[in-house]
Amino acid sequence: MTQAFSGVRIVDFTQVLAGPFATQQLALLGAEVIKIEQPGHGDQTRGLMNDAKDAAAGMSPAFMTCNMGKRSLSLNLKSEQAKEIVQRLVQEADVVVENFKAGVMDRLGFGYADMRQWKSDLIYCSISGYGQSGPKAGVPAYDGAIQADSGMMSITGYPETGPTRTGYMPVDMSTALNAAFAISTALYRKLATGEGQLIDVAMMDTAIVMQTIQITNYLATGKEPQLIGNRSPTGHPTANVFKTTDGHINILALREPQVASLFEIVGLSESYRDERFSNGPARIAHYDDTYSMLSEILQRESSAHWLDQFAPGGVPAAAIRSYSEVVDDEQFQHRKTFIEFPSPVDPNKNTRLIRAGYQTAEDGPTTDIPPPRLGEHTQEILTDLGFSKAAIDTFRKERVV
Repeated sequence: MTQAFSGVRIVDFTQVLAGPFATQQLALLGAEVIKIEQPGHGDQTRGLMNDAKDAAAGMSPAFMTCNMGKRSLSLNLKSEQAKEIVQRLVQEADVVVENFKAGVMDRLGFGYADMRQWKSDLIYCSISGYGQSGPKAGVPAYDGAIQADSGMMSITGYPETGPTRTGYMPVDMSTALNAAFAISTALYRKLATGEGQLIDVAMMDTAIVMQTIQITNYLATGKEPQLIGNRSPTGHPTANVFKTTDGHINILALREPQVASLFEIVGLSESYRDERFSNGPARIAHYDDTYSMLSEILQRESSAHWLDQFAPGGVPAAAIRSYSEVVDDEQFQHRKTFIEFPSPVDPNKNTRLIRAGYQTAEDGPTTDIPPPRLGEHTQEILTDLGFSKAAIDTFRKERVV
């Protein structure tokens, strides 16, 4: 199997989510990723959002799902000897990725200008909250803070509850995919030019790109969007969340044939001929009446009952499901969305992780390398770099690794 990035070596100085998930995308496509971690505690996520057994092993679910396909080298970047180790790593690498606050790598002597002297065609990707320049460069940032600062929270929530953040980390994960794409384009450019380059990826920039439709609409109209809860930004009452006997369904009937079918399926064909409900502008003008009329009927039956009728009728809709329902969906087995490794805390069990959001006909995203334990590959990586056993023993004694 020859994957897209087979033969590419990446030195990964990142931690938490955005950086590690970015480099994992490349590892799943064959890149050799060497993860640099601080001795003693390693990546912050090793002890994040996990139970006691996982914490003791330093293998939280958050860490594992962002670090498949990598080898771990524990290294104290502040030590004098670290520079020689990093230099040897970089000289044999194609890409360096880091997500420290802007300026930190420069102060350590590992910035782009420094490393470019060791490897002239190096691709160097910096991931940060606000980028490497500008008045906010260097400001620490996490996903929730960027959701607030980018305007995401101002359009999420209900008028009665106020702004709210999402239950997952959209900025971190989107920044990761953005960074992986940027690195991929730099590698492609290098094939044509033989040149490396500096890549500056900002979480804030990514958050703005994610809101392209909403922000562009504001720029065009000057109208601030309001908190609308589960209502569609289009204003159509036939695109909303509705209660059923056993849960909720999200209906997105926007085109007129879809709305006509919806009204027919729920038994409101006569109401559809009423001028108050016969077209989009009329229904928007009578939003509450339309929504209440549909809600009263939809809550009489189960979600499955309605979905069984909506699908053949061409009405876009889906049940709002819990994770326990989602992960057992046969669609994911068919798509090979999940990948399994032996559990790091229980040898009698497997740990199921998420592979990738796409498939290819040949040589697609996969790995047989499980998430690494802290410093698991330190000895073999240093040996491969040409350090003697005596030198490595000295590094350990002096707590360099």
